[in-house]
Formats: sequence, C-alpha cells, structure tokens
Amino acid sequence: MSIKADAADARFASGFNCSTSVFTAFSEDYDLEEETAAKIACGFGGGCASGEICGAVSGAIMVIGLKHGQELAEDQGAKANCHAHVVEFLDSFKQEKNAVTCRDLLGCDPTTEEGRAIYLAKRGTVCPGLVRCSAEILEKLGY
Repeated sequence: MSIKADAADARFASGFNCSTSVFTAFSEDYDLEEETAAKIACGFGGGCASGEICGAVSGAIMVIGLKHGQELAEDQGAKANCHAHVVEFLDSFKQEKNAVTCRDLLGCDPTTEEGRAIYLAKRGTVCPGLVRCSAEILEKLGY
C-alpha cells in the first residue's frame, strides 16, 4: 500500500492534472499548502501543454525541490545535491517507463489536432499509471 500514490491517484481521478496530483500529494509534508501547490503545478500538466516532460515527472521534480532545493544563491552545494536527487528520480522513472516526455509515453504530439485527440483518449488510461509510478518512486526514495 502506497499512501502518497493513493492520494495522487485520488487527486487525478477527481479532475486534477498529472503534475498537480503528484505535487499536492506531497506538498504539505514540506510546509506548502495544497491550494498553493495546486496553483503552482497546474501549468505543468500535459508536458507543459506541449508534450514535453511528463507532468507526473514535473510534479515529482517539484517535490524534490521542496526537500532539497537551493535557498541561497551562494549555496551551490544545495543546487548540486538537488540535481543529483532529480537525476536519481529520472533514472528510476525511465527504468520503469522507458521515457519521461508525454510524447514518448503517450505516443502522440498533443500540440497537433490529431495528437490532441489521441492524448485525450489515452489520458484516462495511461496517465493514472504515470501519476502512481511517480508517487511510488518518490516514496521509495524517502519523500
């Protein structure tokens, strides 16, 4: 049983996008209100509406930033540490799903009319697994 993955699933099923679903499942653990987190993450869904990096991946990367992100410009060690954790997450996600972009994960270009139709059809079947995978990886990594 994966508590955060279940929470992310429920958020996605309720109508939030992939990025918001993952990010809000963890945000309050890092002192960020769910409502604020939802607003921050909203624009990252659907690969930033461009088919690029999967929103479930973007949501997870934002969680990593909340835990390990650089707060001071001179703290370059924090930036390097955060990047190392992002790479660790990305490697795990790629190992599970073989890609990190919506285009590759869904097999379409959502910026075209034809691709958008495919994206909308697959959103209900493929994306829940991507949301769950991102949240489960975060949990396994200690978030």
